[in-house]
Amino acid sequence: MTDNLEIRMGLAERRSAERFKNEDYPGWKSQIDEAAGFEVPIEVEWSELAVPDYADRYAEYFPQVYFQPLLTAFGEIGADDMGKEALREGVSKVVVRNTDEYFSESGITFADGVLTIDHKSDTNTHHVEERTKRIQQLLEAAL
Repeated sequence: MTDNLEIRMGLAERRSAERFKNEDYPGWKSQIDEAAGFEVPIEVEWSELAVPDYADRYAEYFPQVYFQPLLTAFGEIGADDMGKEALREGVSKVVVRNTDEYFSESGITFADGVLTIDHKSDTNTHHVEERTKRIQQLLEAAL
């Protein structure tokens, strides 16, 4: 799989992804850190998230697919000090990506301290609850 922005995105997609990254994402990141009780290292593969023909929907789709489920799951787990401590000790990194393979919660994995959310950014966007539940179950079973 190539990581070349020029191949995956046209100008509209690049602009929209960059706008989300610079304007919307910092707020999501701050909320996620607060819910987890620590500064969560998050690697976002922006060039993979952006898909053709949906530039006008990134502000809606990216949160629904990736960031709201993460925020909600971390908030549930980190609702008390024990949960926050478990997250801090057990989660070394979160990877957000779209390898174009997964369109359900089956692309969400947790191994060796790394939570990976691999999901098509334009498919099943409204299944926020299923993704949230998967993240929470994976983490609670492993932490």
